[in-house]
Amino acid sequence: MAKGIRDKVAILGMGCAKFGERWDMDADQLMVEAFNEAVGDAGIDVSQLDAAWLAVAFDAVNIGPSGIPLSMALRLPNIGVTKVENYCASGTEAFRGAVYAVASGACDIALALGAEKLKDTGYGGLPVRSRGTTFDMIGVTGSAPGNFAQLAAAYRAKHGVSKGELKQAMAHISVKSHANGSRNPKAHLQKAVDMDTVLNAPMIAEPLGLFDCCGVSDGAACAIVTTPEIARSLGKRDLVTIKALQISASNGWELQQAGGWDGSYFHTTRVAAAKAYQEAGITNPREQISLMEVHDCFSITELVTMEDLFISKEGQGYKDVLNGFFDADGGLPCQIDGGLKCFGHPIGASGLRMIYENYLQLLGRAGARQRSTPPTMALSHNLGGSPIQNVSAVAIVGLADA
Repeated sequence: MAKGIRDKVAILGMGCAKFGERWDMDADQLMVEAFNEAVGDAGIDVSQLDAAWLAVAFDAVNIGPSGIPLSMALRLPNIGVTKVENYCASGTEAFRGAVYAVASGACDIALALGAEKLKDTGYGGLPVRSRGTTFDMIGVTGSAPGNFAQLAAAYRAKHGVSKGELKQAMAHISVKSHANGSRNPKAHLQKAVDMDTVLNAPMIAEPLGLFDCCGVSDGAACAIVTTPEIARSLGKRDLVTIKALQISASNGWELQQAGGWDGSYFHTTRVAAAKAYQEAGITNPREQISLMEVHDCFSITELVTMEDLFISKEGQGYKDVLNGFFDADGGLPCQIDGGLKCFGHPIGASGLRMIYENYLQLLGRAGARQRSTPPTMALSHNLGGSPIQNVSAVAIVGLADA
């Protein structure tokens, strides 16, 4: 019976490009920027890599349909490179490929890199996909804000939350994340905002205003993983290991009239979280998790995710938000680097960018945003697709002895 990968794989090094409107660089250069930091952090030569995984969501737009661009950009030693795409969980999917390869014994050292170059398209949101077998289901309302506005309406109706309370909670999320992002030199947006600015911003899709929506940006992030034994043999002392890595995809249950889903939460996040906690040996995530990076594509998504990750009780997440529990100085900081709100969402890179922040925090290397008490266990979460059809990923990393 499978026992999971807890502590079988360590992060040897990580890197992250500056996110933003990177007109000065093409996709290859962004990949090199993230990789150079990661390989320098790992203290290895590129010739020591055994395999690589590349995450790109819009390959036809910015990089290409194979892993060859990564191999050429980094001058990899003719190793296998696998390109993966799993909606907004693509970066975590690449990380999963590299981690599983090491855990299985197939590789000693593996690379995961996610990148996306979206600003060059000139489009204000994510590029429009060509039609396919699932397009009509995923794009049911015609826009991402429209889809997630329905999530907000369903959550409010189910739990009896007033419009005013929900808007205050969502605004608090945006203010909190922008305050955190103002201390992060790699964030796209580095300016704090106040409650009045958020509450009075233009409406995008009721109740989601401008600051409730994350932006689009260019970026890349990278991880190099190996076994704890190899990491120590290379001189690494403080090790960050993978405690759990789980992904869950919709199977059509949300679309079944008799399924019982009411549109107020994400079933796949609950499934992935439960499996991840079991794999990591976590029985009380609210107490045992020290730090979180979650998929805040919209403020309502972050709020609902607090409940789907079993951190907040169902219907009580907005109260935890308003009480400051997820603030930088709260009981369980969330988006301490600014999150998608401040980094934007170059899809292939986002999952690895989240793990990068958790990695820095665990090692006490996060600079001005470092928690005063370094965390011991950190969680990252991705959500891709729409409320009715989606994929969720949960990665938990921590200090080797935690």
